[in-house]
Amino acid sequence: MLVYVINKHKKPLMPCKPRTARKLLKQGKANVVKRTPYVELTFGYITKNTRIKNNLPKSHRIDALCITGNPLVEKLNNWYYIKKVRCHNRQIHKANITKGGKKKLNQAPYIVKGYRLFDKVKYDNIECFIFGRRSSGYFDLRKLDGTTIHKSANYKKLDIISKRKNLIIERRCDSSTTLKG
Repeated sequence: MLVYVINKHKKPLMPCKPRTARKLLKQGKANVVKRTPYVELTFGYITKNTRIKNNLPKSHRIDALCITGNPLVEKLNNWYYIKKVRCHNRQIHKANITKGGKKKLNQAPYIVKGYRLFDKVKYDNIECFIFGRRSSGYFDLRKLDGTTIHKSANYKKLDIISKRKNLIIERRCDSSTTLKG
């Protein structure tokens, strides 16, 4: 949790931890302006009602505008789609044990030819993510909406854009416009 702080000239400073804010209050270098942030609850039926009144289609972007109370504002041509991905593949071994009592691994190595699962890569000037990896160096490439770019792309044709994180982000735009960069 962070505490939002303003200086004596009423200019906003960087948010700090509650411990630091308490020290500033004790030293007389800060005053309490407001104890609760501006938060307003909304419900799905209110959002739907606003959307129907303004004759708008159903989408997450439109719902966000309805929640702001200004549904007819000019929309941006691009936005960011964020998806949480798993951090671990829990099934390490195959369920049935082969002859000799040896367990067979159920997954490819963590890093294959320098690439990991969910790394953001560029293939034929298309930004996509690695959704499947094979120890031979071939990868299943997809966009976040599930569109398959290539089912078995060679690692030599890939350029890494960014390493995986818990949240993977894709920049999207309206079909009527094109983005550079």
